[in-house]
Amino acid sequence: MPKDTLTGSRIRERRIAQGVRQAELARIAGISASYLNLIEHNRRRIGGKLLLDIAEALGVEPTHLTEGAGAALIAGLREAASDLPDAGAELDRTDEFAGRFPGWAAALVATRARVAQLERSVEVLTDRMTHDPQLAASLHEMLSTVTAIRSAASILAEPGDIDPDWQSRFHRNIYEDSARLAETSRGLVTYLEADNEQATETGTPQEELDGALEKAEHHIPELEQQADVAQVMTRLGRGLSSAAQSLLRAWLERYAADAKALPMNDLAKALTAHGTDALALSVALDQPPTRVMRRLAAMPAEVLGDPVGLAICDASGVLSYRKPLPDFPMPRFGAACPLWPLYKALNRPYAVLSADLVQLGRSGATVRVEAQATPVGPPQANSDPLFEAHMLVRPLPVSREPASPSADVGITCRICPRVKCIGRREPSILSAL
Repeated sequence: MPKDTLTGSRIRERRIAQGVRQAELARIAGISASYLNLIEHNRRRIGGKLLLDIAEALGVEPTHLTEGAGAALIAGLREAASDLPDAGAELDRTDEFAGRFPGWAAALVATRARVAQLERSVEVLTDRMTHDPQLAASLHEMLSTVTAIRSAASILAEPGDIDPDWQSRFHRNIYEDSARLAETSRGLVTYLEADNEQATETGTPQEELDGALEKAEHHIPELEQQADVAQVMTRLGRGLSSAAQSLLRAWLERYAADAKALPMNDLAKALTAHGTDALALSVALDQPPTRVMRRLAAMPAEVLGDPVGLAICDASGVLSYRKPLPDFPMPRFGAACPLWPLYKALNRPYAVLSADLVQLGRSGATVRVEAQATPVGPPQANSDPLFEAHMLVRPLPVSREPASPSADVGITCRICPRVKCIGRREPSILSAL
């Protein structure tokens, strides 16, 4: 139903919500009750002074009656409907629903946003519980200690006399193991209850690197001005472990080389003509696509405009760098969905692969990705190259149709609802689709 034919319905809903009788509103507006009845049933158009009088009587802005709900509210309702395509939501009446019941519409949109936030939290926690090496090591230490205590206690509980020296030794072992168990338990509780900053400090070196880059928003202004990497290390590396500092230094050195080869000003000029299309920028700037991808991920929001995400994996498939998007999260530990073009690129070195993807269980938003695998380091005689793959992730504007049918992918197998998948390597904790 077109927007301009719903003004009467909105007037009626507002009037009823305020407890105003039809005859009373007609009297205030200076028209007959029968004519107002025709207006409220969208059989007569309304505008001009009469619209202003009715809006004043109802205490609302005239645009609230003529334009209905805001575009953001309507877009939110459409996104909520796309999350449940089998529900049969009447998309052609979205504006009518939002205009007649703006409160319920806002509640539905807010609930959908809350559900999406909780889903992301569950994904992160599940990923952490499944693959977090710190958690796995702590649990292994606790189980080993408990087993040692039980073995010593069972010997002491056996009938018969035990040599005093051996008895003293078992008592000492139980005491020491109990102290170690208490310390491990305290450390585990502290780790699980820690906030994001504390968790980063106690996590793996890769986690520490991710935390440092997220804090810097993946952009290092000093290196854009060709500053010395050691100066930046002093600022960003504070509080990191030696292993994490080593990873950070390697990342900063690569950042500095990229910034020198492709200055931010040159990239900013090309962005106005080509947007964030990595392949088009690569041709225009005469730079490798993977370098363009890294530079795009390092650009601040005021230069980039539309946000981008980036995933980099080594030849083993484990992510060595991640910059996720809200509509395309990435696992914090281990490998990602094997259906990502990131991994297909490892089988087709140098080729730039492009695809439109939708993550199952997410908002249904389509993203466009470009992926390429290139060798690491210079070529060596009688040695096969070792490849590293990049995948740039860009939101697909609503106004643009996918270049090809969107492919359904997951985040990791553990939290992917897709049952029949040739790439599945472990059962999912989610219900089947």
